[in-house]
Amino acid sequence: MPSQENYEAVAEIKDKLGSASAFVIADYRGLNVKEMQELRRNMSEAGCQIKIYKNRLTKIALAELEMDPMDEYLDGPTAFALSDADPVVVAKTVMDFAKEHEALEVKGGFIDAGVVDAATVKALAALPSREELIAKLIGSLQSPTTGLVRVLNGPVSAFARTLQAIADKKAAEAA
Repeated sequence: MPSQENYEAVAEIKDKLGSASAFVIADYRGLNVKEMQELRRNMSEAGCQIKIYKNRLTKIALAELEMDPMDEYLDGPTAFALSDADPVVVAKTVMDFAKEHEALEVKGGFIDAGVVDAATVKALAALPSREELIAKLIGSLQSPTTGLVRVLNGPVSAFARTLQAIADKKAAEAA
């Protein structure tokens, strides 16, 4: 008979995984307490969080959420890096930490579309963040506008310079 704690844990897992737009699943075996604290701090600074759930309870929660099964990723110590916003941020944060700490092994993840493998998480981490993409888009949109303003301003500026030159010439002849 399942305990009340397990029911509550499954409810928490359903809440966290169900509301996340993306999460990365990693094996944290080999990380010491200090390194886990550093990972939690990095995730928090990025606006994400890291949770550790029992694999058995996670499988139950995933089944209740009617999400794709992730049984191949739920083996051994499993950490879930969760993001409610930008999937690129969570992937980048985990991958940056994994570069410095080889003990952290990315197993796979979940993005709005479904379950992804470790290679897809790595590819996602290589993408620019949402803010960088928006900045590039705005720059691209402004570039033609700036060029158009310069082109339209050119004849007006030339006309003004010509009028000023004529006025200067007449002033010099009158003097």
